[in-house]
Amino acid sequence: MVTQVFEPRSSVEVMIDNGIILNGPRGYNVGEFLRNLPDYQLDPIVGAVVNGELRELTFPINYDSKVQPVTMSSADGARIYRRSLTFLLEAAFNDLYPSSSLTIDHSIASGGYYCQVFGRNPLDVNELNLLEKYMKTMVDSDLPFIRQEIPLVEAVAYFDSIGAIDKVRLLSYRTKNYLTLYKLRNRMDYHHGYMVPTTGYLLWFSLIPTNGGFTLRFPNRNAPTKILPLPEYPKLLQTFRQYGDWLNRLGISTVGSLNDAIRAERIREVILVSEALHDQHITNIAGQIADKSDQVKVVLIAGPSSSGKTTFAKRLSIALLARGLSPFPVEMDNYFFDRDSTPKDDKGEFDFESIYAMDTQRLAKDIEKIIDGQPVNLPKFNFVDGKSESGEIVQLESNEIIILEGIHGLNPQLIPNLPSLRLFRIYVSSLTQLNLDRHNRVSTTDNRLIRRIARDARERGYSARNTLMRWESVRLGEKRNIFPFQENADVMFNSALVYELSALKPIIEPLLLQVQFGTHEYIEAKRLLSFLEWFLPIDIELIPDNSILREFIGNSILHDFKLWHHKINTNGDYGIIY
Repeated sequence: MVTQVFEPRSSVEVMIDNGIILNGPRGYNVGEFLRNLPDYQLDPIVGAVVNGELRELTFPINYDSKVQPVTMSSADGARIYRRSLTFLLEAAFNDLYPSSSLTIDHSIASGGYYCQVFGRNPLDVNELNLLEKYMKTMVDSDLPFIRQEIPLVEAVAYFDSIGAIDKVRLLSYRTKNYLTLYKLRNRMDYHHGYMVPTTGYLLWFSLIPTNGGFTLRFPNRNAPTKILPLPEYPKLLQTFRQYGDWLNRLGISTVGSLNDAIRAERIREVILVSEALHDQHITNIAGQIADKSDQVKVVLIAGPSSSGKTTFAKRLSIALLARGLSPFPVEMDNYFFDRDSTPKDDKGEFDFESIYAMDTQRLAKDIEKIIDGQPVNLPKFNFVDGKSESGEIVQLESNEIIILEGIHGLNPQLIPNLPSLRLFRIYVSSLTQLNLDRHNRVSTTDNRLIRRIARDARERGYSARNTLMRWESVRLGEKRNIFPFQENADVMFNSALVYELSALKPIIEPLLLQVQFGTHEYIEAKRLLSFLEWFLPIDIELIPDNSILREFIGNSILHDFKLWHHKINTNGDYGIIY
């Protein structure tokens, strides 16, 4: 038998997910292939999924492959662009102000990161303009982001030599003996994820002075080549600053310092102080409401998914009861229109998160009557039949105050005719400011997603993949219905807990490891697993049973806590309903 030896083809085929087949030399990077697509510039491509794995555009194609372009309008693409832009800012800042340090603090909903400068006065307008122009010069120069894997000891030595103590502390807990660094000119840094190939991709950004710091602006996913106007966000910024003060009080500003506390067996103290700060804030909010109780009759609570709104509302109710006020719960979900009157989204599916899915006129009238002391027949929505039915008849007593929780709580359209003096609006969200280091943020969205994966698995039996599949739709609803109204709040409550990702890690990792390769959710699960590697785990038995985190990990003492109020029976007598 004669065995024939065939030379490999000099070319390879790349099949794009839309059916287009591209042919090119073996070893070409995937970015070179994708440049041949007809709509390459409409939604800029910044990465690719190659045979089920997320890759940089510099990834070489050595055999026939299936490829899905990753654009700036996708979650992964947005992260790649923003991560690269952050490194560009860091490198440019280091060139112009080498004796100072830059911190990337937190994100803002309209597309940007709030940044602060330390070791000198804040940058004035002229200095900020100079920094932006310098960054644009670097973009015009199309400088490469050079990726390199180096031994961990060398990486630690480099960061130690430039005084990056936060990075040295973080790397002391790394279990792998190597680290992937990126180099831009003479600046090297670790960044949690992939980069674009060169600075020439970073065409859209601006720097805006903001309350003692500045905002690095970048495009939103729905407009990937535009910088949208920057709205004022003083309340959100103040909430982040308050949390930053809390972290300073705890002596924990980065994941490395959190791990230090865990290793030193100080985590019990960290948990107790963190929970005490939550208690203090909830008590203060209850006090503000009580001080205005002669006018305020409705407390509105809103916030994005997995912010801990349910536990917050119960703890606030207890604090109000301690001040002599009796919370009177009204469920917003009972005001849905009948299913056949529900508006549909652009995909033709029912849009239950739209404010137009609710009978806001009836809600407003009912609230006004309740405030006036009149008996009101509340609706009860039958979710099985999709019909609004008649519920209980209730009447407010003098010491009772309405608690109304729902995603539209801060939307002025919800109860448009009620004077603002009658309302107290609360925005609840997990606004973490604990970052990996000064340049690598911990995303508030990731924090909430990890919470939700834990709760969905425990309460609903959902797999991590189920939750990841739904998350994009959840985020879209938040962007439309919650974030635009967050500054309408009278007060913001930050439900983040400095220790929570260490507590969630041992719960979440087994769930993420079950997400199958070849699915889109696998890429996201892999990213989250890589992120969680930086955290040391802690024993969840240390967490108090009334903690907001218990809403997600279970065994909350507040799980069965219910408010009661008076119900008028059909014969006119009072009863108590829970």
